[in-house]
Amino acid sequence: MHILHVVGARPNFMKAAPVLRALSKRDGILQTLVHTGQHYDAAMSDVFFQQLELPSPDFNLGVGSGTHAEQTARIMLAFEPVARDQAPELVLVYGDVNSTVAAALVCSKLGIQVGHVEAGLRSRDRSMPEEINRLLTDQLSDLLFTPSTDGDENLLQEGIALGKIHRVGNVMIDTLVRLLPRTDNLLPGAAHAPYALVTLHRPSNVDDLAWLRELLQTLSDLSRDLEVIFPVHPRTRQRLNELGLTGGKDRLKFQEPLPYLEFLALQRCASMVITDSGGIQEETTFLGVPCLTVRENTERPVTISEGTNQLVGRDLRRLKEAAEKILQRGRQGREGSTRRVPLWDGNASERIADVILRRQET
Repeated sequence: MHILHVVGARPNFMKAAPVLRALSKRDGILQTLVHTGQHYDAAMSDVFFQQLELPSPDFNLGVGSGTHAEQTARIMLAFEPVARDQAPELVLVYGDVNSTVAAALVCSKLGIQVGHVEAGLRSRDRSMPEEINRLLTDQLSDLLFTPSTDGDENLLQEGIALGKIHRVGNVMIDTLVRLLPRTDNLLPGAAHAPYALVTLHRPSNVDDLAWLRELLQTLSDLSRDLEVIFPVHPRTRQRLNELGLTGGKDRLKFQEPLPYLEFLALQRCASMVITDSGGIQEETTFLGVPCLTVRENTERPVTISEGTNQLVGRDLRRLKEAAEKILQRGRQGREGSTRRVPLWDGNASERIADVILRRQET
């Protein structure tokens, strides 16, 4: 059986790596890896591939940046001949980036089966491009691998046949579980004191310059109580430059983006994480680290109901109050002591491989 994997952005790499590894242990499986080049920072992409022990891509489409329409169209144009020539029995797509929906559209036109890893997540906010990608990809997919029960329920409500839905758990947690021991000696010496870790990249946040300036003031206020470490996403860096804010001050520390292992090391030991990232909501839940999500909604509600995540929206007063409460009570419990989300156990990729092999046998 020939399985083709499509990745395009760093979150995809963490999801695809364990699935590639699980399938490599099964007999009769040929695998091809296509990197669309949606995230085109070669240095960061290369180090992620190295740390995650991903094989070099068989195809790198090099599509680069552009508007959502431009990028999606370029991926489709570049991916179609690869899919047609390779003629896989199954294409696996990951998450909710433009590469995901573009590959699913191409495969649906060519009559190639599609499996969506991380299916069924919904924010109910169609102003988010990722939500549109999730909705369309799930409608086009033949195998839908969900990370939690809410994913199953969302798909059933949208008319997806029960036989297509397979709750397998969270493949990002597979990567975290495998690589967490490698972070033991990676924490910078200065970061052993209490600190907050910040990551922001969503256009709805960082493109609002007035709000971004106020956020930085809130983080500066927070830094009076503990160090604030802020690895700055390239998009966010551009906006900071527009504001004339090229560096942090005092205990608000701006850094360049970090490789996966170095960021995980900071994340596991943080007093709190402030973010607008989806995957970080999941990782902090597993690690037992308090997470304040600077969004009005989340496609990962299980991280609130069963984890450590709290939505504070874009209300900076709420953010400040929530951070103060975390500081007052201290980090509750030790790493990983929170109640586990079912099937977030490091074996989701093996369950995906089992489903694919069973399907091949029928």
